[in-house]
Amino acid sequence: MPIVVDQKINHHCRLGVWKIVEDYPQLKSMLQLDAPDQDTLDGFANPKRKLEWMSVRVMLNHLTGRDNKILYNGNRKPYLANEDYHISISHSDIYAAVLLGIDKHVGIDIEKIQNKIEHIAHKFLSPEELQQIDPEQKLYHLYLHWCAKEALYKICDRKRISFRANIWIEPFKPGERGKLFGKVETQEIKLRLTLYYFSIENYAVVWCYK
Repeated sequence: MPIVVDQKINHHCRLGVWKIVEDYPQLKSMLQLDAPDQDTLDGFANPKRKLEWMSVRVMLNHLTGRDNKILYNGNRKPYLANEDYHISISHSDIYAAVLLGIDKHVGIDIEKIQNKIEHIAHKFLSPEELQQIDPEQKLYHLYLHWCAKEALYKICDRKRISFRANIWIEPFKPGERGKLFGKVETQEIKLRLTLYYFSIENYAVVWCYK
């Protein structure tokens, strides 16, 4: 597995990003699946979805140094059966990412940069956020906003949070890597977090912890 990033961020988090180049037999040989997980894997009709599902688990085992069992709560948020770490996972096309939190909740998102985001930007950005988009880096800037909101959404672990109405990204000028600030405001949540971002090839990655 070509690991692009394997980094201990601090004593709270460890981040892994990799490119999925293995085929089904290669990834399958790296895992010891129980019957329920094998049923889940067999239930995916899309071969690419099978690779994504397996690659996340192989990378998670690499980061932790042991086999793991991923479960999901009522909001479809992943967690480990032994609860040794908080986890967040994301994948897009041929890249996947895992963020581990030792004693912190975590959120991560990775997305392939494509033109189609221009057509939906108004659905997840407020008019004020749209005005702050750098026209010279439009697609990248839009994807950083999307990934940041996705990471914040994941870390809140709540349903009925609107990307446009409840999550805001403060103005920032995008670079190859850096940090930005985001807020989540609902009747139950008042949160402002620092988020960190970087790019790999034609992909944007944003993550955070709390």
